[in-house]
Amino acid sequence: MILAAGLTPAWQQILSFSRFIPGEVNRAQQAFWCGSGKVLNVGCALHHLGVQSKTLCLVGGVPGEQICADFEKMKIPVRWVKSPIPTRVCTTILDETTKITTELVENSNSIPEEELGLFVEAFVEESVSAQVVVLSGSLPAGAPPDFYRRLLDKTSAKAVLDIRGPELDAVLQKRPYLVKPNREELAKTVGRDLASGSDLVAAMSELRQRGAEWVVVSQGAGPLLALGPDGLIQIEIPKIDVCNPIGCGDCLAAGIAAGIDRNLSIYGSLVLGIRAAAENASVLLPARNLSRLA
Repeated sequence: MILAAGLTPAWQQILSFSRFIPGEVNRAQQAFWCGSGKVLNVGCALHHLGVQSKTLCLVGGVPGEQICADFEKMKIPVRWVKSPIPTRVCTTILDETTKITTELVENSNSIPEEELGLFVEAFVEESVSAQVVVLSGSLPAGAPPDFYRRLLDKTSAKAVLDIRGPELDAVLQKRPYLVKPNREELAKTVGRDLASGSDLVAAMSELRQRGAEWVVVSQGAGPLLALGPDGLIQIEIPKIDVCNPIGCGDCLAAGIAAGIDRNLSIYGSLVLGIRAAAENASVLLPARNLSRLA
């Protein structure tokens, strides 16, 4: 069983325009709402990949109620930690002519310490039966940067981490099985530019030296790189007609976790993650069109 956990979901509006012009009145051709944000995308993707999984997430206010209804409709196993603090609302703008995607992101509100404690208690209970835990997303304002490390103190499951910066720094001492930053996130984590391929591999090696067993770095349409006990792995990304790129990294993490849960090799797990990300990019709503990979 895989547990997907995180504190910063979003109630996501997706607006599609034939042509989006900043500063002008723009009328959307299509408008959709869905539960999103890293943790919800991972949980949704795992469910549609057909693996036994559960999502643990903090939600609040009217947006939180909408998210709960969305996941109930899809019959996704979930445990909600309820909060009076409203869940953030984010907007994706898709320009069909230029193929440019614009994200309007609301930062998550500060979460009271008591609710963080309730989340930890729920994580302890839900992770007991998990072979893999996926922790993803930024931390809300006020949460301690070692919050994810505290969660890993409570479980012996293999950890797949899609986090960055101080949160990732704090958790490396727990020797997580796999960390998955993109190239920009890795640069922020090590505190320097990664201009060349050798710079990138050196930063990946640094994270391994500090505790991560596998470091996986996505580069958009560029090759996926993974560095671990078996050495450096490079996998080319298939060319696809992109509809909506939002959630591709989350589907990559979910696919990798699903492969680990199925006892695939690390290479097989990476390939499954890449296929899940590619499927996601080809459709409008994130993390939902993966059933043929189940």
